[in-house]
Amino acid sequence: MTQLKFTKMHGLGNDFVIIDDRDGALKLSLDSVRAISDRRWGVGCDQFIVLEPASDPDADVFMRIYNPDGSQSGACGNATRCVASLLITETGRTEAIVQTTAGLLDCENLGGGQFSVDMGPAKADWRDLPLSKAMDTDHIDLTVGPLGDGVGVNVGNPHVVFMVDDVDTIDLATYGPKIETHDLFPQHTNVEIVQVLAPEKIRMRVWERGAGITQACGSGACAALVATARRGLTNRKADVILDGGVLTIDWRPDNTVLMTGPVFHSFQGSLDLDGLEPKP
Repeated sequence: MTQLKFTKMHGLGNDFVIIDDRDGALKLSLDSVRAISDRRWGVGCDQFIVLEPASDPDADVFMRIYNPDGSQSGACGNATRCVASLLITETGRTEAIVQTTAGLLDCENLGGGQFSVDMGPAKADWRDLPLSKAMDTDHIDLTVGPLGDGVGVNVGNPHVVFMVDDVDTIDLATYGPKIETHDLFPQHTNVEIVQVLAPEKIRMRVWERGAGITQACGSGACAALVATARRGLTNRKADVILDGGVLTIDWRPDNTVLMTGPVFHSFQGSLDLDGLEPKP
């Protein structure tokens, strides 16, 4: 019987199954990833995280991010904070560096259960999202239902942010997947709807690429703040209120984005891989 040990964590309800494969012994199929990620067939999570040996000598670990559908994501801010908390506990240090396909992410334990992560630069060129054609990313030429005139931002992965009067009146379950898979986004996109409450406070809901509606999205919160600041609607630092709680986002003068928020350890467990049935 092959047992797979895992840790379940979340950041503001954005939850993760975290597997430690730094010894390189784990060989999981995408069917197994999908089954473990499913909330009825497996443990259930918004993202499935695998820790692997880092290829960069400055990094403590490489973090591979799978969506529940088996596709991979370049960055996940909430997962990065969770992984950083595990590494910091393991090493006894106050800082950690997590390598992702989007680059190296510097993390710090601020105390009181709060962890920060430098998500790197916010990219705005249409080729960085990417889009299927040249376009001003401050005003994305796309309208789906009540959502239009969005802002495109890449913070480790692609996002399109729509400003609305009231996020709770938008049927995100209907419009989110239509925008995610629109031809304008050849690699698909995350979708954020944002309501500006004050120059230092915004409300956001998210449809995550490959995952659907989630309680929180760290890179999405970063994209939302960058988008509203680019429009002149907020300051460059603000609290982003998500369904699961609050993240503080700081778009710094060097164009990097710092995200700060809590992490939570749910439980540890093990799965019988030999008896795991892939989701039909």
